[in-house]
Amino acid sequence: MGAETQSSKGQAWFCTIGLSSDMEVEVDDTTYHLNKVLLMSKSRKLHQLITEQEQSEEKRKLHEQEEVEEGNSYIPHIRLENFPGGPEIFEMVVKICYGVKVNLSASTAVLLRCAAEELEMTEEYSPDNLILKTENFLSHSVFSNTQETMTALKACESVSSLAESIGIRNDCIDSIVSRVSSPSDPSLFGWPMNDRDSKRKQNKGSKLELLSEDLTELSFPTFIRVVQAMKAKDLSDNIVETALIRYAKKHIPGITSRSLVSSTIASENQQRELLETIISHLPMDSSSATSTTRSLFGLLRSAIILNTSEKCRTVLERKIGSHLEKATLDDLLIPSYSYLNETLYDIDLVERLIRHFLENAAVSSPLLTVVGKLIDGVLCEIASDANLKPGNFYNLAISLPGAARLYDDGLYRAIDIYLKSHPRILEEEREKICSVMDFQKLTIEGCTHAAQNERLPLRAVVKVLFLEQLQLRTLVTAVTEEDGGETAGETKVDVGVWEKVVRENQVLRLDIDAMRTRLYHLEKEYLNLKEVIANIDKERMYVANASITYIRTSCT
Repeated sequence: MGAETQSSKGQAWFCTIGLSSDMEVEVDDTTYHLNKVLLMSKSRKLHQLITEQEQSEEKRKLHEQEEVEEGNSYIPHIRLENFPGGPEIFEMVVKICYGVKVNLSASTAVLLRCAAEELEMTEEYSPDNLILKTENFLSHSVFSNTQETMTALKACESVSSLAESIGIRNDCIDSIVSRVSSPSDPSLFGWPMNDRDSKRKQNKGSKLELLSEDLTELSFPTFIRVVQAMKAKDLSDNIVETALIRYAKKHIPGITSRSLVSSTIASENQQRELLETIISHLPMDSSSATSTTRSLFGLLRSAIILNTSEKCRTVLERKIGSHLEKATLDDLLIPSYSYLNETLYDIDLVERLIRHFLENAAVSSPLLTVVGKLIDGVLCEIASDANLKPGNFYNLAISLPGAARLYDDGLYRAIDIYLKSHPRILEEEREKICSVMDFQKLTIEGCTHAAQNERLPLRAVVKVLFLEQLQLRTLVTAVTEEDGGETAGETKVDVGVWEKVVRENQVLRLDIDAMRTRLYHLEKEYLNLKEVIANIDKERMYVANASITYIRTSCT
């Protein structure tokens, strides 16, 4: 069809099928020698440009009174700037005009459609023209398959303004979203029409994963357009959320350890803008899976590091908090990135997440206990932080209602770690921290450990022993009531148990009395020491006053 030659000015392309070459078209560094009549019959724009040049040339010659020599006719030279697809696509346009068969693909069809628009190759100007041919190919061979449509959408990136103005990008987006929203369509991802339903269901998840992965290759403006179209079509929140998170992982570093960061998102400002936009489009009512919750925490960490707006972080925190029961301990242990916060982990953030969780009207008792165990784990992890103040520990411990804990053993363990790691806190602070614990909800193992724990305030230990005594008294009463309705043989067996319980009760009572006596003596010693110190201070003041009086007397 054509031949190319090299010249000092670039490449030259000549037609080899016998038609004369009486015009030139320059696209980038390639000059095409073409038949003027053939090209003018297909393209209104080329017809107009050639006509204008020929008229200008005739006027020039008339003005200069030149004669046209035979065999030296004027050859129009047209230069097309920023031609869609460059020389490669223009060559395909020329071949189609010359009647040569061209193999089209999804990407070349998009570029040819834009090129035809640029050259004004409409049906009104010439029947069976290039615009109609490319639109037919796109409708029947591209838009009927989601993967091919995705390829076409990617091709729109290089001719974004033209693809937008002629509506081809919107057509691609509408085709993708319409097919994804109709999973019953057997041609959604190119499946054969006779596929069984079971095979479709088996492949549906993986195909949607591939679609989400393909979306990450789009430019950010185009990607957001797709997301907006998905939401307008009321597509599944899970699909929208998966696509948004996958795009963020691809283009923002640090969300996951395996993030493959695109080179197109380089600056911190670009990353911040991208992340804020993604978070603003996250569906709030989706039921996040555990893996998605972990990804949301990754977004939150990046939002803190990139210093996104407070509104952006609040939206993300509210979404995470509504599904806090699906978080893990590692998710909640977010380092404190602020220089104003001395603690190792961001405790205030955990408290905010708990508040958002409690605001959810659908929170049930099972979910509440799950979060209770989770927060007890957080308390155990942060308790050894030397910079964690008693007030911060106390506030986090009481952030959940009492119903969140069936047993307080986890909370007791965290308190014990904190008291061990902070031996110099005041007695009042110890008692305040221990007040968050309900000693009645300690298991037998917890009570046994607490009764012997020297780090607990004395009042707390006495309370534990007192509660143990009440429990034993209740047990003895129950055993006695059961004995009254049993046979003599059974009574003899249970009397031994009753006597054992009574002895244990007496021992505990003696322990409690001893603890009370110890507490009384400690308080008495404290008062005595306080009185001694006061007397010493009085004597010092008396000696000082006497010395001053003596000095004054000596001076006089």
